[in-house]
Amino acid sequence: MQEQLAHFQVWLSAHPQSAMWLGLAALITLSWLANFIVKRILLRGMFRLLDMPKAQCEERGMDLSFVARLANVVPALVISTGIGKVPHLPEAVAKITYNVSNAFIILTVALAIIKLLNLINTLYSRREEAKHKPIKGYIQLLTIVIYAVTLILIIAALFDRSPLILLSGLGAMMAVLMLIFQDTILSLVASVQISSNDVIRVGDWVEMPQLHADGDVIDIALHTVKIQNWDRTITTIPTRRFMTDSFKNWRGMQESGGRRMKRSIMLDQQSVHFLDKEQTQRLNKFKLLQEYLTNKQQEIDEWNIALAEQGKEPVNTRRITNLGTFRAYTLQYLKSHAGVNQNMIQMVRQLSPSADGLPLEIYCFTSTTAWVQYEGIQSDIFDHLLAILPEFGLRVYQHPSGMDVRALVRQVRQAN
Repeated sequence: MQEQLAHFQVWLSAHPQSAMWLGLAALITLSWLANFIVKRILLRGMFRLLDMPKAQCEERGMDLSFVARLANVVPALVISTGIGKVPHLPEAVAKITYNVSNAFIILTVALAIIKLLNLINTLYSRREEAKHKPIKGYIQLLTIVIYAVTLILIIAALFDRSPLILLSGLGAMMAVLMLIFQDTILSLVASVQISSNDVIRVGDWVEMPQLHADGDVIDIALHTVKIQNWDRTITTIPTRRFMTDSFKNWRGMQESGGRRMKRSIMLDQQSVHFLDKEQTQRLNKFKLLQEYLTNKQQEIDEWNIALAEQGKEPVNTRRITNLGTFRAYTLQYLKSHAGVNQNMIQMVRQLSPSADGLPLEIYCFTSTTAWVQYEGIQSDIFDHLLAILPEFGLRVYQHPSGMDVRALVRQVRQAN
């Protein structure tokens, strides 16, 4: 055996080209074998540690491809270590191969780290606190830093120079880099402020009219925030705009459990009058008005009695109005309505009259924040109030329509 080995060595010495190609073939075979073994060990060991097959990991969104990328480091290490030992290989070729292998190792490790960061972001996004404190922006920032450092290290490895030499030359380029990455820097500062101050979260209803955005936040990244509008379109807004521009976040309303209803009925001011005895007796049959009318009448009687002789003149006395009675009825109706939140403020008030009538504003909160249910409750309340207005001798004010004009013309013609 030793004689055959010695004979083979003599043959290699006599044929340097063959020796070189045999050495390269052995190195490539060894690197392939190392890659095969390491991938099998690492990947299978990882899946056994997780106690789930690869397909199940992919179904759950767990991208473990960073393990396979790390396995690619092993053959590169074998090549970088063994390339200098290949006999009769030109020094320039060996040097280039060594530098390229080192650059490949750096790139592979960087890509594996980025894959690992993406996996961490995926796993974190499934946690409940991820809705309030997303880390996607920080992951993107780390990715940019890793790419920058990787680029410097790869250039240093290819040219066989120290990375410090390259870094020392970056001082003169800082102004250019600041100009190039100004959006990233501003977005990073905005992301930190948004996260620390809890300005917006994924799932918040945000309204920014100046950018035509009105809908739910579906994604918060380093540079952009995506909002799905109610018409199902998506508006992409730079992250920094949420720190420089004004916007409305409806989260407080959603968390309070009640949504404000603030709407007015325009009344014809000419329909406001005092109630006579017959009208008072008729309205006293309303269950929601019995207590109000009794207490109000007692209060007015005491006031009028105190007037003595002056109380004999109706102009000096206090009397119940149909508008005041309707306000009291509306407030009691809100207090008895199942769709109105009874733990929040309820108010029925008059606003300043205008040429369009006397606004009677209903101010309360519904017992739900869901949009469809909220609109249904609001419509039901105003349906009832508009329908019952004539019972109080009140009229809704509206501008004359074409039908009103035609009716007036017919009356004039009939009169003539």
